[in-house]
Amino acid sequence: MASAIAALNAKIRSQPVLNYICSTHFWGPVSNFGIPVAAVMDTKKDPEIISGKMTAALVVYSAVFMRYSLAVTPKNYLLFGCHFVNEGAQLAQAYRYINWWHYGGREKALAERATAEGAKAREASAPVS
Repeated sequence: MASAIAALNAKIRSQPVLNYICSTHFWGPVSNFGIPVAAVMDTKKDPEIISGKMTAALVVYSAVFMRYSLAVTPKNYLLFGCHFVNEGAQLAQAYRYINWWHYGGREKALAERATAEGAKAREASAPVS
């Protein structure tokens, strides 16, 4: 049985594409793509729930691993792409966080919400003709 597994492994490793697909250079970034996918999906959510500390940590994390992906031999462009997407998404989240908490985005949203609720209340209390 062990010799059959060894033979199968040798056959897989002799083909460059299969060898790459069976390596951590492929599966590491593929499994890591959950982070940027989640970050991109989170850009549709309310900025109130963004954690500034976690966003900052993920910005640094992705920058470090983008550098690492190009420093290893062979260069891991799939890992670079994964962290490049994550870096962009986290920077967008950081902008949304700063705008919401420090540049008046929250106050503007609250004022718009109050105006909309006031209009609904006036509409509901208006006599029907």
